[in-house]
Amino acid sequence: MELRDRVALVTGGASGIGAATVSLLGAMGAKVASIDLQPSAEADLSIPADVADEDQMAAAVRRVHDELGLVKFAVLNAGIGSFSPIRSMSVDEWDRVHRVNVRAALIGMRECAEAMSDGGAIVAVTSISAFTPERGMAAYSTSKAALAQLVRVAARELGPRITVNAVAPGATDTPLFSSTAQLPGYQERAAARSALGRLGRPIDIAAAIVSLLSLDWVTGQVLVADGGLSLYSPIDPVEALEQ
Repeated sequence: MELRDRVALVTGGASGIGAATVSLLGAMGAKVASIDLQPSAEADLSIPADVADEDQMAAAVRRVHDELGLVKFAVLNAGIGSFSPIRSMSVDEWDRVHRVNVRAALIGMRECAEAMSDGGAIVAVTSISAFTPERGMAAYSTSKAALAQLVRVAARELGPRITVNAVAPGATDTPLFSSTAQLPGYQERAAARSALGRLGRPIDIAAAIVSLLSLDWVTGQVLVADGGLSLYSPIDPVEALEQ
């Protein structure tokens, strides 16, 4: 699909992977809206909203349509992290993570699909944590696994007019990753275990997202973009605490 002069929206577009995606889409000629509690400096339209709130998200998508035009592309990137072992995890923590990482994606898919009257492409941002059982990451990992399966179901339901795919980043140098990387040695271990010898950069993931948006004949897929990290043993946050 051609990106130039098409309308794209990005949830969580104010920082990290979302901000890099907003920037890259804009550089490729798209008209870009960011939907985030925080403002985006680079988006053509920045809309403050809680993406897990049905009314706010519906209003945000309508505003994108009214101010920029027909929505063609959607990047469901908004997400939060969590580090809490099962024995000490509160139900509130579980709900908080799943609300943003799964519920918001469902709402985003529904609203964007409704807005894509001429067809389009949706890409969600999951994680390699969806496929690796990392200790202390129960809420986050299960939320990302649920998102990966939601993408597959949505691809079947929304085709043939709309493609739905996901990108699964590994350890990426973002504010979200940094909240976990504060554990001693975690960031260094992640970089060392990558086949490419470094952490991912937000632009690395943005490039994968934009590639999927542009592909007409790919749907229901989860593209791992982790620099080869998943080729090795999972990065386990608890290992850092046991050193």
